[in-house]
Amino acid sequence: MDSENTLIMTLDAGPVTIRLRPDLAPGHVARIKELAREGFYDGVVFHRVIPGFMAQGGDPTGTGSGGSDKPNLKAEFNPEPHVRGVCSMARTAVPDSANSQFFICFDDARFLDGQYTVWGEVTEGMEHIDALPKGEPPRSPGKIVSMKVAADA
Repeated sequence: MDSENTLIMTLDAGPVTIRLRPDLAPGHVARIKELAREGFYDGVVFHRVIPGFMAQGGDPTGTGSGGSDKPNLKAEFNPEPHVRGVCSMARTAVPDSANSQFFICFDDARFLDGQYTVWGEVTEGMEHIDALPKGEPPRSPGKIVSMKVAADA
């Protein structure tokens, strides 16, 4: 395991291990690690959880319209397929608008390929993502208890 490129995201249900992919999206991986190290994601909810599709979080306001105070990222679209366990960056209709929000695919979402930046994949704990409360937004959303770079844990 490359601990500098591994995230440990702790949910109420348990830990989720994410392998970061700087080979695919170096700018996005750097941002995720920077925000995780600042504690930005700690306590942030999954505000949009759609069964069979994906769980989205990373907005400190919990509404789906917020982000960090850092500048938006330049798109790093790559050929990696959006399949179960893949972590990808959320954005508006503008390609270069990703900031802090991300989503994790529950299932095949190949129609997103090449339009959103894949930056990682869940290697352990996907059952905890599956257990997140569903809804847009969920009545009582699941939250990220903590998100740390494994090298720092």
